[in-house]
Amino acid sequence: MNQSQPQQPQQPQHPGWGGPQQPYGQPPFQPQPQPPKKSGVGKILGIGCLGIIGLFVLIGIIGAALGAGGDSKSGKATGSGDAKAAAPKEEKKADKAKSDPKPAKEVVTFKVWGTAPGGALGPLDITYGSDSDNRKGAFKNGSFTATLPLNDDAMYYSLTAQLQGSGDINCSVTVDGHTKKGHAAGGYNICDAQLSSSLLGGWN
Repeated sequence: MNQSQPQQPQQPQHPGWGGPQQPYGQPPFQPQPQPPKKSGVGKILGIGCLGIIGLFVLIGIIGAALGAGGDSKSGKATGSGDAKAAAPKEEKKADKAKSDPKPAKEVVTFKVWGTAPGGALGPLDITYGSDSDNRKGAFKNGSFTATLPLNDDAMYYSLTAQLQGSGDINCSVTVDGHTKKGHAAGGYNICDAQLSSSLLGGWN
């Protein structure tokens, strides 16, 4: 006698599906749950950082603008500060000029010395200078000295001293370390000294 076997329930067929079918009684395929969305705390922190950076940039721009405006408005104060800063420099220049004086400009020296009793025109008739500049001199207390700036274009420098009846005198002209001397005695004789410019430079 055949005992009846309990029949297995048949799996439902889905027309048009080409893949394997899930066993009957299994729950259908469920998709993976999506990751939870980020909370608003991260967004708030990001916005906060950007805000702080923007605030620093804004403070820097305002500070630069105020600094530029302060310089233009307070021109007097800046100028006075510059003047104070420049004052020590001027003092240093003055000190340097005192410690390192410029060499004095060269001069020509004319001299007459000796005895010359006075005559009708005085003790002596003195003329000195260059080819382009002649001057008169006075003999006092037994001597005469005069100087002129050295002119490189001058052809010569000379001195003449004429006695007025008697006497004994010497005379000299000095240019650039070179000296030329003369002598006269008695009567109306003339003491003459002259230095001429050399074509090769110097005086003789």
